Amino acid sequence: MGTGTDEAIVIVGASLAGAKAAEALREAGHDGPVLLLGKEHERPYERPPLSKGYLLGSTEREKIYVHPPQWYADHDVTLRLGTTVTAVDPAAHTVTLADDGRIGYRKLLLTTGSSPRKLPVPGADLPGVHYLRRVGDSERLKEALRPGARIVVIGAGWIGLETAAAARAAGAEVTVLESAGLPLLRVLGREVAEVFAGLHRDHGVDLRFGVQVEALTGGPGAVTGVRLGDGATVAADAVIVGIGITPNTALAEAAGLETDNGVRTDQWLRTSDPDIHAAGDVANAFHPLFGKHIRVEHWANALNQPQTAARAMLGQDAAYDRVPYFFSDQYDLGMEYTGYVEPEGYDRVVFRGDVPGREFIAFWLSGGKVLAGMNVNVWDVTDPIRELVRSGRPVDPAALADPARPLTEL
Repeated sequence: MGTGTDEAIVIVGASLAGAKAAEALREAGHDGPVLLLGKEHERPYERPPLSKGYLLGSTEREKIYVHPPQWYADHDVTLRLGTTVTAVDPAAHTVTLADDGRIGYRKLLLTTGSSPRKLPVPGADLPGVHYLRRVGDSERLKEALRPGARIVVIGAGWIGLETAAAARAAGAEVTVLESAGLPLLRVLGREVAEVFAGLHRDHGVDLRFGVQVEALTGGPGAVTGVRLGDGATVAADAVIVGIGITPNTALAEAAGLETDNGVRTDQWLRTSDPDIHAAGDVANAFHPLFGKHIRVEHWANALNQPQTAARAMLGQDAAYDRVPYFFSDQYDLGMEYTGYVEPEGYDRVVFRGDVPGREFIAFWLSGGKVLAGMNVNVWDVTDPIRELVRSGRPVDPAALADPARPLTEL
């Protein structure tokens, strides 16, 4: 069966990126068919609340959705949920669905996102082992976070630390297991990672670094523990696995598109096929500011890249050069990070403010240039931090560290 038309713009992935792309297409003046295809049965929603407000119970379910239910019909966007795309045929300009239906497209946008990395040890499929990616995952985890429950978190990245904070807020006992020497070590480096280690210790989390998970123990009914490489076992009523994500590139690879840590695109988010674009977690896009391909797994990318992709698909001049941004909330610590630093890609960190009191800004520098800045419980500074990153000019570290010197004057 065939649906769609040769003039249709088809978006595969009814995610935040997919929904914002549909919105951007209409705002940019496209009046032809727009089809948004999603595997899940939920209309597009935002993922940050799943490990933050929604998991904590402070954000209502209706608040997580990108658009109200009627928005899609009002804007003549065909939203098809519970729809799995099994193949893309660039030569025929069609996508094939799981029911063998085919949809023709003029332009195709891949917003297929990413999937949590699975824990490759025995017992990882036991009941009570949680991954966090979909709204249902958050709801199941919320039920497990109860006073006195023994929660073991495997992985001290952003998801691991945010869920650990939510578990402590619910009154659970929390152990975090991490193979590296500190939380967020690859992302933040030792200097700032120490801040997050102290934060979680101060809130009663048992942090264990340099450990290897050998197996999850339990029976048919539930997981009961995590066995470590040294033979020790950590008792668990539930286990949260947060060991990273993998971009969903299977469709692109099978279609012959160029992939490398995601679907490779140019700065216009165009893939190796000129009629196929990619945006969000799945896109490894050339960034003109940094002069290299980067793949950013954060909310702001999924929010903003679709505007560029939509305009580029319509033949308008648009390149994606936004400075990467993300945020996190843990206990009473709120932070925003602006910029991009590869692991060990900096030569010094400069702090401004009260680090022990967790009210400061940290700057990562290389050759005197600001690569990134993170404001912790200090607000309304992301714009000047972004400008420092974008300028690429050397900055006096002493001035950077001096709270009396306005960032806008550096």
